[in-house]
Amino acid sequence: MKKILLLITFFFCFSAVKAEIKLPNIIGSNMVIQQNADVRFWGKAAKNAKVEVSVSWNSQKFSTQADKDGNFSVTVTTKNFTFEPQTVKFTDLSDKKSVELSNILIGEVWLASGQSNMQMPLKGFPGCNVEDGFEEIMFSADQADRVRFFTVPLKHSYNLEEDVDAVWTVPNVKNSTEYSAVAWYYAKALSHSLGCPVGIVSAAYGGTVVESWMSKQLLEQHGVSTKKEDIEAVKEEYLKILLPYNAMFWPVHKFTYKGVIWYQGCSNVGQHKTYYQRLKSMISLWRSDIGLGDIPFYMVEIAPYDYGSGDAPFLREAQFKVAKEVKNCGLVTTSDLALPEERYNIHPRQKKAVGQRLAALSLNKTYGYETFITSGPVFKELIVEKNEAFVGFDNLQMGICSNYMIDGFEIAGEDKKFYPADSVWLRWQTNHVVVSSKKVEKPVAVRYCFKDFYTGNLLYGGGMIPAYPFRTDDWDDVK
Repeated sequence: MKKILLLITFFFCFSAVKAEIKLPNIIGSNMVIQQNADVRFWGKAAKNAKVEVSVSWNSQKFSTQADKDGNFSVTVTTKNFTFEPQTVKFTDLSDKKSVELSNILIGEVWLASGQSNMQMPLKGFPGCNVEDGFEEIMFSADQADRVRFFTVPLKHSYNLEEDVDAVWTVPNVKNSTEYSAVAWYYAKALSHSLGCPVGIVSAAYGGTVVESWMSKQLLEQHGVSTKKEDIEAVKEEYLKILLPYNAMFWPVHKFTYKGVIWYQGCSNVGQHKTYYQRLKSMISLWRSDIGLGDIPFYMVEIAPYDYGSGDAPFLREAQFKVAKEVKNCGLVTTSDLALPEERYNIHPRQKKAVGQRLAALSLNKTYGYETFITSGPVFKELIVEKNEAFVGFDNLQMGICSNYMIDGFEIAGEDKKFYPADSVWLRWQTNHVVVSSKKVEKPVAVRYCFKDFYTGNLLYGGGMIPAYPFRTDDWDDVK
């Protein structure tokens, strides 16, 4: 009889423990939540329990009911940004037990994802520095009331995961070492420009291909096998498809974001013909999963690096086409952000410029600050006169700011053989760059920085942002 009573007591105690409200780690103290939005919170409680959410920024209470499995979801209305720490309290109305979160800021929230150049922390990687990274770490606590980070750990899963082993952190010299450098500089620039807190959810995994961040159903639509044995046959962990989507994106996809910043593509070099459509599909998938409409999706051009194949410019071209064709999408160039000695370093050190260019793109396109220049000159037209090619450009708010010793241009005739231009000059009256080579009598095509890796005196527009690499031909067999 005593044993039966003990078992009954244990059962009820265990049930009571199980019934307590449990929130996913991304909904926690120290987080930043999106301002002026209907913010989603979710978690687990007792089955059919009534859950009430009270917040510190107003007297309104928000309530919902858990389903038969104990899952609940509730939408909470936020106010304008504030640097004053806020609280959110979740209460099970049946037993009055509650969970209270503290030190919450209200501001702008962005999801940062991609591969190693987004993952690369302020402390750098072995053999790869972030320029001034340790200075940022040293003074990171200065941003404690402005910037917060939630860094998703590297993980694989064959199933859709509900949670990740991470917490929101407040910057200090101990934890900021692991912050994504690009996302850190982005968050700082955005916070100071907008005058509000910024939260970053960082879910980046070095070496991943775009297929790593696609769902099982979407991969199969693109004719990619998602059989476990086929995925396991890939030796390199970082190249396994699907698994990061399940384990790193899915657990945080329901959080309320303003937009996404994305730095990926190096591992897809050589696959540009499929990358274009798959990246478009992935963006559509993420927007659908996040469920907030066509939120901004701002990308970074793959890093200058000697990939050894000559295929990198075709991948950059695919990125440019996606940014041009997909609604509320954009691309920042990196063609000038590598030093000559970084030819064989796929992680260039100048992450501050990348983060700030992303911030300028967001400030202009998302927040309406049109004074920020978002890109360099964009190829518009090619006019041939005798042995000279006149190259015209769009996106010239400040004109062309390079007018002497411009490098990176190549020119070809009908034989499809490209030669470095030995004469490049600016016709300032029309902003045409005039290109010629003594080896090409009748030009038919021009390319600019259409290489895996190129450094030199580039063609700059306003804001010291270089022209996007381009070609005027469609000769895919010519590298």
